[in-house]
Amino acid sequence: MQIIPTRLHGILDYLTAALLILAPWLFGFADGSAAQWVPVAMGAGIILYSLLTSYEWGILHVIPMRLHLVLDFGGGILLLASPWLFGFADRLIWPHVTVGAMEIVVACLTYRRANEPRNEWDVASGR
Repeated sequence: MQIIPTRLHGILDYLTAALLILAPWLFGFADGSAAQWVPVAMGAGIILYSLLTSYEWGILHVIPMRLHLVLDFGGGILLLASPWLFGFADRLIWPHVTVGAMEIVVACLTYRRANEPRNEWDVASGR
């Protein structure tokens, strides 16, 4: 069930990327460990592939929306699992698990192509 238009998804991409990059300083885990650098790297990656995605918020339009959503889904899994994969689950998990789960859900609920009609009226009117 896709209910999130790609235009909204793009806004969420850039907001999520900014949150991931700033989270270690906002929530007090900027200690130079993997707990800090995993979200920062993920945020930078999201910005990069979003700029390259063929959707309303992309600039170069070289990555199809379907691949973008696969990257979001995979990144969400990696972020969600990162406290255990990188050994910091004993002290911090909530930001990584929360944003990782959100990435997975949003990827699953987003239209697979940019500018898809959102309902029957859009189809009938040619929008």
